Amino acid sequence: MKWILTLFVALAILSIATPWLGRISLGRLPGDFRIPLRDRVLYIPLTSTVLLSFLVWLIGRIL
Repeated sequence: MKWILTLFVALAILSIATPWLGRISLGRLPGDFRIPLRDRVLYIPLTSTVLLSFLVWLIGRIL
């Protein structure tokens, strides 16, 4: 149950940080979905979330 909450929090943070992450092309990976709905775009950064989670986990293991 905790991992689901963590996943949703990570998705929310990535959605907010999309403009900054776009500069380093971390929101345009294969598996990051952009779904246009009428006048809005629904953004689901699935691959970016997995990649960032792995990097945070790796840093935690090293420290």
